[in-house]
Amino acid sequence: MPLEDIKSRIAAAETAAGRPQGSTVLIAVSKVQPNDRIESVLNEGHRCFGENRVQEAAGKWPAFRDRFDGIDLHLIGPLQTNKARQAVELCNAIHTVARPKLAATLARLAQERGDCPDLFIQVNTGEEPQKAGVLPDDADAFVAECRGLDLPIRGLMCIPPVEEEPALHFALLARIAARNELSGLSMGMSGDFETAIAHGATHVRIGSAIFGERTAPGGD
Repeated sequence: MPLEDIKSRIAAAETAAGRPQGSTVLIAVSKVQPNDRIESVLNEGHRCFGENRVQEAAGKWPAFRDRFDGIDLHLIGPLQTNKARQAVELCNAIHTVARPKLAATLARLAQERGDCPDLFIQVNTGEEPQKAGVLPDDADAFVAECRGLDLPIRGLMCIPPVEEEPALHFALLARIAARNELSGLSMGMSGDFETAIAHGATHVRIGSAIFGERTAPGGD
């Protein structure tokens, strides 16, 4: 089964890196996947999933939660401020905090609700103009700003440029996290998760290698 194969590869990568077994969270990226494929993975006992869009997540995960206990839902795509309330009500973690306005909105909602999902700051390690995320040189200041708002910042997230060696970006993210005393590293996808684990990834985001190719365009 693809899920068991991925879990075995994660375990092998942890061993090769001298890391404890189970120190990497597998986020099964279910965006744009048909419900029957998601249900099949749920029936195998997996509970941690990632979605790109709040609207898509809201359309399917409440029903799955009615049927399956312990679902851990992560938002891994861009979050617009006007969708923040829906996101914090639906998700256990948000990996794409990257703008002061969004941080302020999440802080207000956290005060109002008395709780907040785990948060990761997205860093644009490749400094790509078309990609979201704070620039590496601005990351320390943004971490401090979010902490000043009492937000539960658990770690950092990145999506390396497709044409560049991902290890360089994973190493950069790990350095930024270390100097800010952040333990979470959300990095690594279907094609490079073993490299990410070697560089300390605590969360890997894997879609097509588990579910097969998507029925709509989009990377993972």
